[in-house]
Amino acid sequence: MDLQPRGYEKVIQLVEKGASIPNPLSLDIGDEVDVDRISGDGVVLYPGCRIYGSRTVVSAGVRLGAEAPVTVDDCRLGPLVELKGGYFKRSVFLEKATMGSGAQVREGCLLEEEAGGAHCVGLKQTILFPFVTLGSLINFCDCLMAGGTSRKDHSEVGSSYIHFNFTPDGDKTTPSLFGDVPRGVMLDQAPIFLGGQGGSVGPVRVGFGTVIAAGSILRDDVLEDGKLVIDGVYRQARRNHVPYTYGNLARLVGNNLVFLANLSALEHWYREVRRGFFERSEFGPLVYEGALEMLTLAKKERAKRLRAMSAKVRAKTQAADEFRERVAEVCALFEQEEASSAAKPIPADLQAAVRRAAKTAAPAGTGGYVAFVKSLEPEVAAQGVAWLQSMVTALCREAGEVLPSMKLFV
Repeated sequence: MDLQPRGYEKVIQLVEKGASIPNPLSLDIGDEVDVDRISGDGVVLYPGCRIYGSRTVVSAGVRLGAEAPVTVDDCRLGPLVELKGGYFKRSVFLEKATMGSGAQVREGCLLEEEAGGAHCVGLKQTILFPFVTLGSLINFCDCLMAGGTSRKDHSEVGSSYIHFNFTPDGDKTTPSLFGDVPRGVMLDQAPIFLGGQGGSVGPVRVGFGTVIAAGSILRDDVLEDGKLVIDGVYRQARRNHVPYTYGNLARLVGNNLVFLANLSALEHWYREVRRGFFERSEFGPLVYEGALEMLTLAKKERAKRLRAMSAKVRAKTQAADEFRERVAEVCALFEQEEASSAAKPIPADLQAAVRRAAKTAAPAGTGGYVAFVKSLEPEVAAQGVAWLQSMVTALCREAGEVLPSMKLFV
C-alpha cells in the first residue's frame, strides 16, 4: 500500500531546491505542475497546500498557507507574495501582494505590488493597483481600483463592502472604475476610501480622493476628485418591474467603454514600461506573460458582457437599435492585442527613463518598478499621463462615432 501523496516526488525536488515544507506528506501537487517554475529560494509551503496547473509560477520568497490551507490553480505568483489561506485560480499576484485566510480569488485577477486583502475576500475579474487594500468580508468583483502613494497612504475598501455586479436581468455589464489608469499608474494620486458596510452598484466611475461614507450605497458616478459622498442604504419605491428596459442605456454603455479604454491603456503601459522590470527576477518573464493574459481576459470579458446585454435590450429607440446592430463593431475596437489606431508612441523622455532604469541593478529578487515610478521627474510623469490619456480619449471617441445616437463622450 503506497502511503505517499500524489506528487511526492515533486515535493522532494522542492525540498532539495531549498523550499521550506514543514510537513511534506500534507501537500498535493498536480501531475501537470512544472517544478522548474517553482523557486526554492525562501519559499515556504505550510501544511495542507494544494498546487495545480501547468502555468503556475511560484517565485522566490512566496509563502503559502500560514493561516489555513491554500489551493493555487494556474496562478503566477511574483516575489514575496503571501497567500495565507483560501482558493486562488488563474490570477496573477505581483511582488509583495497578500491575501488573508478564507479568500476566494477566481480567474482574471491582477494584484499589483503590495496590494491585498484581509480575511474572507472574494474577487473575480479584479485589478488592484499597488498598495490598494481590502478589509474583511468583501465581495469586490469586476473592478479596477487605483490611488494612493505607499503602504501608509493607500486606497482602501472597508470591511463588509460589496460591489454589486449582477443585475436583476442577469447582466454583468457592471465594471466599476475607482480612479483611472493614466493617472493611477504614476502612484501619486490621493487615495480612494470606500467605507465599510456599504456598496457600489456597478458600473460606476469614481475620482481620486473620493470618500464614500460608511454604510453608503453608491449608485451614481463621482467624476470629480476629492468628494465626500454620504448616501442612505434605503430608498423606498413600489412600481412595476419591466425587465430589460435599461433606462439609462447611454451611461451604462459609456461606462463599459471607458473601462475597456482604460484596460487598453494599461496593456500599453505593461508592454512599453513595465516589461523590463519583470525580466530582473527569476520567473519574471513568466509572471509578465501572465499579467498580459489577465488584461486580455479582462477585455474579452467586458466585450462578451456587452454583446450579451445587447441581445436583451427591448427598447425601440434609435440608440438601442444602433447598439444592438453595432455592438460587435464597438467591441472590435478593444479586442485587438494592442489597441491599434488609438496607440501613440511612448514619450521620448519616459522611454529614456525606462532605458536608464534597465541598466541599473535592482535589489535581488525585485524588479524595482515602484521605486522607478516614484523617482520619475514630475514633467516626465505628466507626459506619461498625457500619453495614456490620449489613448483612452481616442478609443472612447472612436466608440462614440460608432454609436452616434447615444451621444457618448460629448
